[in-house]
Amino acid sequence: MKKILAAALLALAAAPAFAADYVQQPGSTLAFTSSYDGESFSGKFGGFVTAFSFDPANLASAKLDVAITLAGTNSGNSDRDGTLVGSDFFNVGKFAQAHYTASRFRDLGKGQYAADGTLTLRGVSKPVTLTFSFAPGATPVLAGKATVKRLDFGVGGGDWADTKTIPNEVAIDTKVILKAK
Repeated sequence: MKKILAAALLALAAAPAFAADYVQQPGSTLAFTSSYDGESFSGKFGGFVTAFSFDPANLASAKLDVAITLAGTNSGNSDRDGTLVGSDFFNVGKFAQAHYTASRFRDLGKGQYAADGTLTLRGVSKPVTLTFSFAPGATPVLAGKATVKRLDFGVGGGDWADTKTIPNEVAIDTKVILKAK
């Protein structure tokens, strides 16, 4: 009996420990891709802070919280960047941040997961799913993608609501370098 108990304890000690609370590290990115009059462009948000609690063996306890700073959004074009932070798009004077939070996670297989969460942007909250991979280790990494329908949040309304000029769907890509708390 002692041998069985010792073997079980040894097996538990040797099992990889994934469960942890993580915080974002420098080098992380949160980017978007869209187009204007058929010409594709990409950009990065002004900043973001991520808190992540994740264990692939216990998805019911997983949590993701991302605060996104909208001021300083950069697409490499100063005219477009000024428009993006203005009242027709992000309206950073009134809504300085967007916020994404998720507490429902699904295993999609082959190392892929889905976080079903809520994005709050311009005071509007809507469901958004982030699909991602998670690489544990000394420097864990979450790499994910989502699609946001900008008009659902009032982003680019008025003259900018024409989806022939700017598509409704905006691709979001993130690579979050993490460190266990």
